[in-house]
Amino acid sequence: MAISDGDISSVLAAYLECYPEEAALLSEPARLLSQGGDFASRRSFPMHVTVGALLVRGDAEILLVEHRAYGITLQPGGHLEPTDTALIDAAARELTEETGVDPDRVFPALQTPVYIEYGPVPARPEKDEPEHYHLDIGYSFTTAHADVGRIQESEVTGAAWYPLTAAERLVGNRIARAVSAPARIG
Repeated sequence: MAISDGDISSVLAAYLECYPEEAALLSEPARLLSQGGDFASRRSFPMHVTVGALLVRGDAEILLVEHRAYGITLQPGGHLEPTDTALIDAAARELTEETGVDPDRVFPALQTPVYIEYGPVPARPEKDEPEHYHLDIGYSFTTAHADVGRIQESEVTGAAWYPLTAAERLVGNRIARAVSAPARIG
């Protein structure tokens, strides 16, 4: 069964139980979700959901990608597909698609996201997308031995492991949450 607005709202509520100080930052997407609008669809405007994946290797590295469309270094992630049935699984799918990491070497650190961000996205006329917002829901994953494989060249220009301090400079404080996720596996 495809991801519903109710599924997204439940994940947001669980996240806000962990990080109640972010309720004001996420009040607008919560309001939009309460009104309904098929926010799992990339064609939903003014907002739709994307997912991200922070893969921690050991205790010292994070896997990041060079995002083709935005020209910046980010965590792997992207839009939901109609076949996705859970947000965490969609994040794992995006991770393995973009980086070529062996999915059998990747384990969820937590079932709850380590970050949720609501932010503007510029118009992309080539994709017939007006300015809109992404509600980006990010999960932490762990690995002991995963390596970058064949990257998804249509989405990213490269993927590499970054030391934690460098990753945090590039991507922000979500790195600290990914590294401190208590359910370490791998």
